[in-house]
Amino acid sequence: MNQSKPSDILPEPPEELKQHSRRLVARIVDRIRNDGPISFAQYMEMALYEPGLGYYSAGLHKFGARGDFVTAPELGDVFGACLARQVTEIADTMDECNILEIGAGSGALAAQLMAELDALALDPESRVSLPESRSYSILETSGDLRAVQQQRLESRVAGDGWDVRWLDKPPEKAWSGIILANEVVDALPVERFLISDGAVRQVCVTAMEGKLEFADRAAPAELSEAVMSLGNLPNGYRSEVSVQLEPWLESVTRNLQHGVALFVDYGYPQNEFYLSHRRAGTVMAHYRHRAHGSLLRYPGLQDLTAFVDFTALSRAGSKAGLDLLGYTSQALFLMGSGLDEVVHARLTGDSEADMALNNQVRQLVFPDLMGEKFQVIAFGRNRDEQQPLRGFSFRDLSDRL
Repeated sequence: MNQSKPSDILPEPPEELKQHSRRLVARIVDRIRNDGPISFAQYMEMALYEPGLGYYSAGLHKFGARGDFVTAPELGDVFGACLARQVTEIADTMDECNILEIGAGSGALAAQLMAELDALALDPESRVSLPESRSYSILETSGDLRAVQQQRLESRVAGDGWDVRWLDKPPEKAWSGIILANEVVDALPVERFLISDGAVRQVCVTAMEGKLEFADRAAPAELSEAVMSLGNLPNGYRSEVSVQLEPWLESVTRNLQHGVALFVDYGYPQNEFYLSHRRAGTVMAHYRHRAHGSLLRYPGLQDLTAFVDFTALSRAGSKAGLDLLGYTSQALFLMGSGLDEVVHARLTGDSEADMALNNQVRQLVFPDLMGEKFQVIAFGRNRDEQQPLRGFSFRDLSDRL
């Protein structure tokens, strides 16, 4: 059977983008020359976030049809409208409506949420009463993405009662509200490992004649312990763990005194994550709507992501002092958050528009698309309400974690 090479399946970047990638490769090679081989987590950090050169740090088009991938809010406003209904339920128990979105991408979700929340508050039939004090903060470390978000939201929020601001780091003072993160955890750098002769090896990146290559070495203690805790993995098994997950989650939720944190991403509970048929791991590169496994190709031009271990995320939440409020699939979460109501309100009778709406919903909820691939988990702190969040009312799958 003929196997396609990456050069056969990936479109060729223009020369100026190749030059951009070569500059990042040169910087990575310099680091390897100075420090020796680097871990995959260090490589992923540089490939995605190196100032001026990393995928999320340079001015490259990432989202939508012209980019490398499409997120749920980029499909249309159904996802944001459903999420707004979950937000109103949480905000109804608070004196203020404070939202912190982590990694807001193109700003599509922020725009949809504020628009839908305002519409619900003005609709007497919705019986939604939002606090007069409303703020929307975006934690964004990429100057490029921040500029895109500001341009998108500038006209939307001008003088409409929302206090919109951008943050370089998590809030440093105590606050109450709602944290949202859609497709953020998958971009946290991960450590890749290999099981060889019963021992854990760390996958690292080295350089030969100026070209990046994979190698492996004895795993450091922290990585070895994390992998051994997963159970008896067979020889030749390759995968990854997110050693940054716990400190990252603790940092973004540290000063949340009262509220809810919602995370939406693709992934599995741990007992499904490390199954035998996933013996190559879940890390993928995304370039021009093509997912592939050539992780060292075009550094800085392609996204690198790893599926989320939701069991590990749940444990990280517990260690951060958070209560698990629910875990379910995206499809079930959207249905619990009023999907039927949202779709009914958007049906126009125009066959073309209604077909587009139907296609959008299909993408969001069908099991073979985003419906089962994406999962939703919620944490709370000092939340006295006994009623389960509506997004988990259809079926809570927390017993799978």
